[in-house]
Amino acid sequence: MRTKVCVVVAGLSLLLAAVPGAAHHAFAAEFDVDKPVKVHGTVTKVEWVNPHAWLYVDVKDPDGSVANWRFELGAPNSLFRLGWKKDTIPTGLQVEITGFRAKAGGTVANGRSIMLPDGRELFSGGSGPGSTPRK
Repeated sequence: MRTKVCVVVAGLSLLLAAVPGAAHHAFAAEFDVDKPVKVHGTVTKVEWVNPHAWLYVDVKDPDGSVANWRFELGAPNSLFRLGWKKDTIPTGLQVEITGFRAKAGGTVANGRSIMLPDGRELFSGGSGPGSTPRK
């Protein structure tokens, strides 16, 4: 009886191990390193969610229309380790963001760094090139 239980447990363990986990994409799967972007705008929202935080910015286009850009940042824990706090980038703050555009186009990008009005540069802690400071 004990042998049968061990075989059943081992079999169930193998089946559970075969179930795919939640996939996490690499930078190159969604963003294009050959399409750098730099925008200046007003922060409308910051989402502190896993697996990536998101920063939303209203950017005025040359024709006067406003586009809401969405920038993927690193995980909230990565941002905290880089010195961010929940109130580091409040709604309404003017920022300049550099990053890399999504392959699908539109107003979505992977954020590299955020320049604050006081001249401080925050790194996004993401997976894109230059997203974390060199040590």
